[in-house]
Amino acid sequence: MTVLSVLDLSPITEGHTAAEALSNSLNLAQHAEQLGYHRYWLAEHHNMRGIASAATPVVIGHVAAGTSTIRVGSGGIMLPNHAPLMVAEQFGTLDALFPGRIDLGLGRAPGTDGATAQALRRTLQSDPNNFPRDVIELREYLKAAGPQQRVCAVPGHGSNVPLYILGSSLFGAQLAAILGLPFAFAAHFAPAAMTQALDIYRQQFEPSEQLSEPYVILGYNICAADSEAEAHYLRSSSLRAFINLRLGNPGKLPPPQANFEDNLTAQDKQMLSQVSSASAVGTEAQVNEQVSKFVKQTGADELVVVSQIYDHQARVNSYTIAKKACASL
Repeated sequence: MTVLSVLDLSPITEGHTAAEALSNSLNLAQHAEQLGYHRYWLAEHHNMRGIASAATPVVIGHVAAGTSTIRVGSGGIMLPNHAPLMVAEQFGTLDALFPGRIDLGLGRAPGTDGATAQALRRTLQSDPNNFPRDVIELREYLKAAGPQQRVCAVPGHGSNVPLYILGSSLFGAQLAAILGLPFAFAAHFAPAAMTQALDIYRQQFEPSEQLSEPYVILGYNICAADSEAEAHYLRSSSLRAFINLRLGNPGKLPPPQANFEDNLTAQDKQMLSQVSSASAVGTEAQVNEQVSKFVKQTGADELVVVSQIYDHQARVNSYTIAKKACASL
């Protein structure tokens, strides 16, 4: 059976505020919990006017405080932006407040542009190639502290907050396999290397204290509605946002646009084709068919569902339909 979870980019929509986006995230998390979604992840992005989850641990605390059973975590924390000790303290604190419900997904990208990365770190001397070393250091801080240990994460030590490696390339697959950690691949926006990455992860996986066998999580787009026409109309918001991002002009999530795809250029269509292989659009029956095919193709243990929809109630409805569509997987 394939587990279903949520990846929330906490979208700030045109004409609305970050405060409204964060309120919507909590409302969606509460709804997802009632529907039986397994986990609720939030992502670290910076200098993105359409994403409200830059202070990811703070938003995780906001969502966890307003729910009671669903797992809440990061999809992910961009580790090159942070000292491993600080991340251990932050997530150790979250685990102390919400024991047994916190996940720590880790990525090695900056989650922003170069200028913003420098503003975050005050220097660009931080090397993403140090990511494996930083993950190992972080994992040690979350283990039980030894009597002679000079640096200890408080809170954090002994919490063993579960780690997940995020990626959209072969690098993350190899690291997750070597460390024996679950691997979450960003198929929802960069599926090109997915098949090869999953093969490498499964073939090279080495068991660890956290995980005895490979566990694959895939990002997946779903835009579901009561009719196929409505679903394609609602999806135009995320497609417009994706094109804007790829053209270097990220902004707030725009409203849907009728017949949007009819006016796309060849360049636009090529960009959008990247995400179509990890997307389902339509009614409950259509989503079931598309997701079933994707799960059969990939053998995913879990899908973390992204629904970038302008209207909040339509977004909530999409997750409701998606859960029903995937009930038999």
